[in-house]
Amino acid sequence: HQAPELIYQKLSGLFFSWDEEENISIIDVKKRVKDNFNKNSEKVTKKFYQEFKKNHTTFIDFIEGITEKIDKDWYASLMLNRLMFIYFIQKKGFLDDNKNYLADKLKQTKETRGHDEFYSFYQDFLKVLFHKGLGAKERPEKLLKEIGRIPYLNGGLFDVHELETKYTNIKIKDDAFEKLFAFFDEYEWHLDTRQESSGKEINPDVIGYIFEKYINDRASMGAYYTKEDITEYIGKNTIIPYIFDEVKRNYPKAFKPDEYLWQMLSLSSDKYIYDAVKYGVPKNGDIFSDLPEEIKKGFRPDLENKIVTDSDETHLWEIRKVWNKKAPAEIALPTEIYRELIERRKHYADVKAKIENGEITQINDFITYNLNIRQFIQDLLADTEDPFLIKHFYDAIKKVTILDPTCGSGAFLFAALNILEPLYEGCLLRMQQFTEENPDKFKRFEEILAEVNSPRHPNLQYFIYKSIILNNLFGVDIMNEAVEIAKLRLFLKLVSTADVDYKQENYGLEPLPDIDFNIRCGNTLVGFAKLEEIKEYLDTKAEESFVFEDEHDKVNAITDKADIVAKLYKEFRTKQTACDGGSDEYHQTKMEVTNRLNDLNEELNQYLAFIYGIDFDLKPKKFEEWKTSHQPFHWFSEFYEIMSSGGFDVIIGNPP
Repeated sequence: HQAPELIYQKLSGLFFSWDEEENISIIDVKKRVKDNFNKNSEKVTKKFYQEFKKNHTTFIDFIEGITEKIDKDWYASLMLNRLMFIYFIQKKGFLDDNKNYLADKLKQTKETRGHDEFYSFYQDFLKVLFHKGLGAKERPEKLLKEIGRIPYLNGGLFDVHELETKYTNIKIKDDAFEKLFAFFDEYEWHLDTRQESSGKEINPDVIGYIFEKYINDRASMGAYYTKEDITEYIGKNTIIPYIFDEVKRNYPKAFKPDEYLWQMLSLSSDKYIYDAVKYGVPKNGDIFSDLPEEIKKGFRPDLENKIVTDSDETHLWEIRKVWNKKAPAEIALPTEIYRELIERRKHYADVKAKIENGEITQINDFITYNLNIRQFIQDLLADTEDPFLIKHFYDAIKKVTILDPTCGSGAFLFAALNILEPLYEGCLLRMQQFTEENPDKFKRFEEILAEVNSPRHPNLQYFIYKSIILNNLFGVDIMNEAVEIAKLRLFLKLVSTADVDYKQENYGLEPLPDIDFNIRCGNTLVGFAKLEEIKEYLDTKAEESFVFEDEHDKVNAITDKADIVAKLYKEFRTKQTACDGGSDEYHQTKMEVTNRLNDLNEELNQYLAFIYGIDFDLKPKKFEEWKTSHQPFHWFSEFYEIMSSGGFDVIIGNPP
């Protein structure tokens, strides 16, 4: 039950005046409702952030055993990330079927250990829950009695962190968690983006917002939270054209002018012209027929190219003065004057004619004329009768590599995820239809569908999101905290698709993918991108000082090391796809990839340091300081398989 004033406050933005009532449509009502909920959501997010910032600062003060300030800040962020993740999944019932799991366990720990044990919850329960519970596949019976029925999550979020290895005596007082949980419990945590009216809803999108705001407030890092409409616009207009180009490269027949793809477009009329462009345009007859007479008087083609003179005759600019008046809301976009409305309608008519006349025969024309390419590809996949086209689209979608080189909290990666998801689903649904209509004809489709429908996957959506996160999305950011937030948000998206089922293996939740090698930390502008750069550098050093007279052998050795890392990583990823995460062999493979990659990066750091005038043998301390300040990131080694194949297919993100 809600207070009447709260309900009134929420509904007040939905009122329409008597003047508006005559011309109101269901679209107007829907827009008003959506705008009002967005406004409320923004208020909640900002309020949550202000309180989060205070609690984050307080939580830092409770941490003991970490000497470096930057590490203490990082660990506080890590702990809050872990705890927020748990808050989301406990509200869905994944933790011992208890929606207040953490708060109850804190209370239980204090009662069991005694109220004078001020550090018991972190030391005796949380670390066990993280590393031996959520982060471990095998749990002894004694442990299960303590932590209850909880799923194995994988994903790396609850592994022993590098800070926990570096500082082995970390302590956090129980009071820290009491204050934090009291704050969290003021809000309603949902894994979806539902729009309710309690004024206290928190969903995973909030995490991205609070991270970007927190970093800016704390360090003036220039982090910028890009809103969904921008990330979606940039994402779809880069990713989808690439997919079309890749399909065309492998299956050019489908892109001939007389093929179904272009026929479908020419028969679509204005379907793929955005609603904003066609807003208010009359459905029948002349596109200017509904305009007032005083506006129509300005349509004087006989005066358009006439030179203005000092004569007394009427000039076009005088007739068209009225075009500068604001047009009414029922036919105009917000703030639009008649002059702008007329230009918009002319553009609409021009693009519609090009579509209907079959003049658009290149995918890039969708970008040029700002057509809805996202809807077009979804319709094409749903309607085509060509199984080979579906095959080539699925291959292109599955293989596309998308990079955000300054990913922050993952806004653009999230946009890419949401753009690819319906494309994966569209291909799989058509494969299903083709195999049902023609059994035994499409063997490859049957193999793909057998994997998709495996009982290992909770549902189709989970399989699709996991495939995209593991195979298509890559990001780099200079801040460790950003990388962890980006991964956290992707994990929450996955978990949101699954429902708890205590009769199923792992309670109905397939372990999360480990994407530690997909989303990396480092300075994207400092480091070796290609093998050629390393060769060039070693050649130069050999000529200058003969330090590397065996540079040819060194280059071969580096390539061999990178090859081994790539093969091990491929093996590691295969184990994840086969749901082998959590086994000892899986963890050993990950550890070997990590160690070999670190060794290779260290060698490349030493070479790169020479370019900056630092000899790592003579000045080891200065070399370490240089690594800390520059945070080199070697694309060549970090993404060896992709870089050696020509690089990433699509790069999205904010310009610097």
